[in-house]
Amino acid sequence: MPPPTTSKKESMSEVTSSNTGAPFNSVKWIALLGLQDTPTDGVEDYCLFLGRALARQGIELELVRMPWAEMGWLGALRQLKRTIARWRGRWVLMQYTAFSWSRRGFPFAALAVLRILSRAGVRVAVVFHEPDRQPGSGVLQGLRGICQSWVIRRLFSGVAKAIFTVPLEGIAWLPKAQSRAAFIPIGANIPERAQRCTPPLLEAREKTVIVFGVTCSPEAARREVDDISAAMLEASKVLGRLRLVVVGRGSNEARELLKEAFKERDVNLIVRGVLPAEQIAGEFESADVLLFVRGVISPQRGSAMAGIASGIPVVGYRKAHIGGPLEEAGVEWCPLGDRAGLVRGLIRVLSDPQRWLELHQRNLEVQKNYLSWNRIAERFQVVLAG
Repeated sequence: MPPPTTSKKESMSEVTSSNTGAPFNSVKWIALLGLQDTPTDGVEDYCLFLGRALARQGIELELVRMPWAEMGWLGALRQLKRTIARWRGRWVLMQYTAFSWSRRGFPFAALAVLRILSRAGVRVAVVFHEPDRQPGSGVLQGLRGICQSWVIRRLFSGVAKAIFTVPLEGIAWLPKAQSRAAFIPIGANIPERAQRCTPPLLEAREKTVIVFGVTCSPEAARREVDDISAAMLEASKVLGRLRLVVVGRGSNEARELLKEAFKERDVNLIVRGVLPAEQIAGEFESADVLLFVRGVISPQRGSAMAGIASGIPVVGYRKAHIGGPLEEAGVEWCPLGDRAGLVRGLIRVLSDPQRWLELHQRNLEVQKNYLSWNRIAERFQVVLAG
């Protein structure tokens, strides 16, 4: 998703960086990113929003991207060695996902980057956007998973601070009582504009359900569209004609599947595609509920956090244990794959004003107490000062 505002871009030889506009005499940290994801980059969005919040607190976060895809790893590492002399003594927040440091998901080069940073005298914190191996079956995925698990543990053992975007108790491999490890949740990847404060009118002709993002792989997209259509069509039998707005990554690719699923059905389908963050925030403001079917809702899901930040109720899947701020969030939960549960959740939220207001208020409290970018920036300062 494109950043909501234009940020200043600077060329730093062959390593690219951006400045978040903090005061000139502020403390300065570095956010080190790997390969840019397309068409939207959730990790870059995360760093941009975090940088703006830190700037308000007098800390500049400079975004630096390792250009290994363009230069090759040897060239990128040599360039990094020339660049980091001016980083000595500063915090470098290395952003980890497996595919940001490897085209095929074998992120061994991340360890080489960490070694260079450590030898240069910088203070390294790794932000684990993926705290464990990626799931999947097959021989190649099994080998890839073993390598990813090994790299993650090696990164953890070699840094001053390890920041996880999921609660620590949910990370099975993490040693207990680790002072270097900290949980800092992610915020929404859209502007915080929770201005909606009234439930949908019972007599409203069309209540609006929003879906933010569809997985791009054909198999997953079809499964998600099946879940969405089953929930919407069954709920519409009780609630009358519904309006479905689908935005974000993968929505354009799923357009034909969605059109076929709702062909000649009592659902007003609107596919917006990838939009600027400000426009997506506007779509959330006019929605009544977020329907989330991209697996279970977790603290890593910025698209689910967007519903919480907007103050609207969320209907989605859960796993056995819900940890962290999500325990307090305004979500109608159902077990993974339980389409009947999705239907019940949609009907309850859209037909019961008291329930809508309860979930709305819970999401506002969670946003204020845990998920606002200002609160996240404060948490970073506490963790890195410890």
